[in-house]
Amino acid sequence: MRIPRLQEMMEQWDAALITPGTTFYYLTGLNPLGTLERLFLLVVPSTESPFIIAPKLYQQELEDLPIRTIFWSDQEDPYLIFREEMRKLRITYGKILIEEHMPAGILLKLLSTVKDYKLEPLGPIISELRMRKSPEEIELLKKAAEIVDKVFYHIVENEELRGKSEKEVADLIEFLIKKFGGEGNSFPPIVASGPNGANPHHTPGDRKIKDGDLVIMDYGAIYRGYCSDITRTVAVGKISGEARKVYEIVKEAQETAFQRVRVGVRAMDIDLAARGVIESYGYGEYFIHRTGHGLGLDVHEEPYITGTNERILEKGMVFTIEPGIYLPGKLGVRIEDDVYVNEEERGERLTRVDRELKVL
Repeated sequence: MRIPRLQEMMEQWDAALITPGTTFYYLTGLNPLGTLERLFLLVVPSTESPFIIAPKLYQQELEDLPIRTIFWSDQEDPYLIFREEMRKLRITYGKILIEEHMPAGILLKLLSTVKDYKLEPLGPIISELRMRKSPEEIELLKKAAEIVDKVFYHIVENEELRGKSEKEVADLIEFLIKKFGGEGNSFPPIVASGPNGANPHHTPGDRKIKDGDLVIMDYGAIYRGYCSDITRTVAVGKISGEARKVYEIVKEAQETAFQRVRVGVRAMDIDLAARGVIESYGYGEYFIHRTGHGLGLDVHEEPYITGTNERILEKGMVFTIEPGIYLPGKLGVRIEDDVYVNEEERGERLTRVDRELKVL
């Protein structure tokens, strides 16, 4: 059970309050939809049994959940129920952990109901739990990665780019993710062609993909709640010598960074390995973002692969490696894989696509 592990880390706090989202799902296995403004709250006391306060309309959905649940109707004030339950636990003041994605409206009502608590963020503590994936989580992440690989091969093998707009390709990616078993996208797909590739977070537009373009496709799938995140850059027709040179530099940077992954290495060492390659070729100023980020129930989470993060890599940590070069007005190249630290304490790719330049 994950809740007892959280409680073991809560010696300095009296309780944690969590609303529906990825942390709620991580702790309970439940992902309630459409809660809107209604109070739906997991309360985890540091020493007592956890409980949920939920709208009565979710009663059937929660009836088999092995956590005590207090249901409230629209004729009741759930915040008064919350206050009474905290009094029963003799938690009438003290330090409370709040998960950062709690809706502001709910947080403000909680604050107006109980005014004597000192609130602190749950994020740093829950990240310590979520950062190290279990073997079961790794398998789900592998499934999410397999889906994005299948999408890429379909696009390449069927030459689905030339003559299509960026929007059309993005729509196709969304369709294929579901076709191949994904629950949806882990983020809106990025398709950036030609000079648009110089914008790392380009919004797909009406530009038609044509011969001579490099095309960046950055997308991810969700499988049973877990996210993948892949970027591939492909060529359409004959490309310039500069474009091919930049691609090969990014590929070398990505592989060099990957080879550094092992238990005991700092996250910053992975970033510096990729950045060092790109700088050695004189393109350092055109690598304008971090090398990667953690991956799990959220598409961006710890550990962050930055040049300043001294976090030591451990078994079960999962993250992206995605160096890029962006030449304004010309082109962009980014290559991204999902990677984890395996049982042999070395890096292993979750994504399996060949990184040689594909020419369509």
